[in-house]
Amino acid sequence: MSELNLEGSCLCGRVAYKINADTTAQTPHFFHCHCQRCRKASGTGHTSLIIIEQCSLTWKQGEAGIACYKVPEAERFATCFCTECGSPLPRYDAASGRAVIPAGSLDHEPGLEPEARIFQNSRARWSCQDDVLPAFAEYPE
Repeated sequence: MSELNLEGSCLCGRVAYKINADTTAQTPHFFHCHCQRCRKASGTGHTSLIIIEQCSLTWKQGEAGIACYKVPEAERFATCFCTECGSPLPRYDAASGRAVIPAGSLDHEPGLEPEARIFQNSRARWSCQDDVLPAFAEYPE
């Protein structure tokens, strides 16, 4: 069994979390997403997200200080954040065990490397770009 253990927190330290996943049967995905929603939620040209399909999330502290906003017309998009400092925090669906983790909220290097840029067709012209990572118009297959 191969395990991935990630810990993170918000800028002010009020909220902290831990994520555990068995990666034997799954590979976490690490993307730079350029969609307009990610740009609006982050205030930057892209977000860096780690997506894990089957994991557990434990709020180590500050769970009461988390707020989430779901875009009403979006199938998947929501953002969670600390109500004190506004830092992005993981979105977690306990029913499926799926987590979308803002990589910048991690307290340590995750041991993963970004694998692709997604929603590249939505990239703002001023946003960073490289030819090193593959780029996809939406999610890769």
